Amino acid sequence: MAEHQTLVALSREPISEKLVFELKDHASQFSATLHTLGGQIANSAYHSERWACSQHLDVIQREKLRALCSQYKADLCFLNADLVPKDIQILAMDMDSTLINIECIDEIADFTGKKSAVAQITEATMRGEIKDFKESLRRRVALLEGIHADALEAVYRERLQPNPGAVELLAGAQQRGLYTLLVSGGFTFFTEKLRERLGFKQTQANTLEIIDGKLTGRVLGDIVDGLAKSAHLDDVCQRLGCTRANAITMGDGANDLIMMNGSGISVAYQAKPVVKEKADAAFDHVGLDAALLLIS
Repeated sequence: MAEHQTLVALSREPISEKLVFELKDHASQFSATLHTLGGQIANSAYHSERWACSQHLDVIQREKLRALCSQYKADLCFLNADLVPKDIQILAMDMDSTLINIECIDEIADFTGKKSAVAQITEATMRGEIKDFKESLRRRVALLEGIHADALEAVYRERLQPNPGAVELLAGAQQRGLYTLLVSGGFTFFTEKLRERLGFKQTQANTLEIIDGKLTGRVLGDIVDGLAKSAHLDDVCQRLGCTRANAITMGDGANDLIMMNGSGISVAYQAKPVVKEKADAAFDHVGLDAALLLIS
């Protein structure tokens, strides 16, 4: 059987024979055949099973199979059949709502009673409804004018938490010798703290202007948008002598799609529908560290 894709199911619980039967049955309705590859494997946190698929599945077919797996609290990934896990050299990921549990800008805005107004713009941007990320960010940052800089530390200390599996993901990536890149449309105040805390090799983000201890409502320098995220990844690839096919990328919003496009494995974490549809893997039930099973 010619292999066109490799399907990978990930779950916190053992993958049931009933799910496997239904998955193969549903695939047959698309005239696709699934051939089991190596049986079920597990690490301390997750269970995984792989199948070779006889044809390349389109978006609608993939979403139907993902919906089936979701009924069993499992996530389904669609990888290139010729992917060689050891060829992955880079982990590049977004920060807000991917690596961490919050959108930092929304929480900063809460200190001046403007969280709802800022969050509405953030949500529309992440869904892809507002196309110009730079203008979106400027509009949101302008609403932060006058907030005391101490609010940044309070957000970090009181509200920010790494998402499930984040610490383990970074530890596993470092153990495998991956170059770790945190690239964010958020702010350097937070990316620098997370670099020190989790050990990222490199971080890129936006710098808030602070004068006399207060936010001015402006960003210093060039804004890190979707194109900039992609460019930072390409710069790392050039330095390492590889291509983005040697990277695993992770994000949740529309501004991550340019960076994720063309990568060896793209992972949508608790993501907006437009991102999940285009990503190789969509994590809704497993933590970030389940990605380590994809590159094992």
